[in-house]
Amino acid sequence: MSSTASAPDARGKAMSNATHQAIEAVWRIESARLIGALVRMVRDLALAEDVAQEALVTALERWPDTGIPDNPGAWLMATAKHRVVDHLRRQEMLTRKQRALGVEGSAGISVPPSVPTVPDIEGALDAEVGDDLLRLILVACHPVLSPEARAALTLRLVGGLTTDEIARAFLVPEPTMAQRLVRAKRTLAEARVPFEVPRGPDLTARLPSVLEVVYLIFNEGYAATRGDDWVRADLCEDALRVGRMLAALLPAEAEVHGLVALMELHASRARARIGPSGEPILLFDQDRARWDPLLIQRGFTALLHAESLARPLGPYTLQAAIVACHARAATADATDWPKIVALYDALLELTRSPVVALNRAVAVAMAFGPEAGLELVDALADTPTLRSYHLLPSVRGDLLQRLGRFDEARAELERAASLTQNSRERELLLTKARSLQA
Repeated sequence: MSSTASAPDARGKAMSNATHQAIEAVWRIESARLIGALVRMVRDLALAEDVAQEALVTALERWPDTGIPDNPGAWLMATAKHRVVDHLRRQEMLTRKQRALGVEGSAGISVPPSVPTVPDIEGALDAEVGDDLLRLILVACHPVLSPEARAALTLRLVGGLTTDEIARAFLVPEPTMAQRLVRAKRTLAEARVPFEVPRGPDLTARLPSVLEVVYLIFNEGYAATRGDDWVRADLCEDALRVGRMLAALLPAEAEVHGLVALMELHASRARARIGPSGEPILLFDQDRARWDPLLIQRGFTALLHAESLARPLGPYTLQAAIVACHARAATADATDWPKIVALYDALLELTRSPVVALNRAVAVAMAFGPEAGLELVDALADTPTLRSYHLLPSVRGDLLQRLGRFDEARAELERAASLTQNSRERELLLTKARSLQA
């Protein structure tokens, strides 16, 4: 009897789990558009997110029984619209009561004067929402927030990630991340950040902040700065999704397409960057047959578009052009290193970044020999921002090894291992150091 009864229970549980997974996928796709539309209407980020979450909870309660609607995004939007109307009606009723009693202020939800009232909210929510996603991205990446807060809020609002998922992405406890998100939203409210899409020069001035955050998220996925994983594919995918959104929303902005090209080309190497046990495989040791040709082609297309829009090239487009040189080469030896050096020259002149100078030194070593590269690396040794940067001794160790100065190389690689916070990278560096003992 029990075994007969357990079979339907197991099937029901499996169907419920499948529905919940489908709901999570729908939320990842639809949440940014949903919250963006709600922000446009209620002019309150916290309230918009609360209403969107209420719509999600309703879906989790109903869809396992009724099935997923044919248009789940429209269903969520309609449910959220009803929630907004309910909130505003309660607010209007509370305001009327307070006025009748002569009481100033509100103990309920604070609704700014610019928010539509109940009579016109129905039509307003059905209006065109062409700028909603862009507005949401610009709000999440506002310069008033720290880069870390911007990245977390972007993953939350645009990526549709839960607080727990974002906490795991940044390797911090969930309560810490929850507090960070609350503080970010409070900061935006206190700064009275306008919920409008800037135009012309104002939009151009805001874009670097947005692109910085998207690339920060991607970089943390591509080469994790800490933890036990060398690559965090989920973060790369989230950053690429936001980047592609931006490219669709801002087709005439060269650096948006430059960043997308850069991420597509880097992401094309993902399968070749990790060994069977999760160990890192560096560029020169990768099997290039495992690079993803579709992502490479998408990267080339985005790069050509970026190059057609602006001269001189911006920093993301220049970086994409450098990565494209690797993608075009069948082997490491076939890489056009002199061209890469020239691209780094332009990038260094634009950014004055010590990290770019270090990368340029590697390219010089490949183009003109390790002695030329080592001379440039040694000139960077006293740069304050590079003193605790593990890749400086790592690069120096590689160049010393190529020059046959093995004892010095081993010491540099061991120092690099002591500086990195990623356990996979640390083991790679120590393994290389041990190989030089003989």
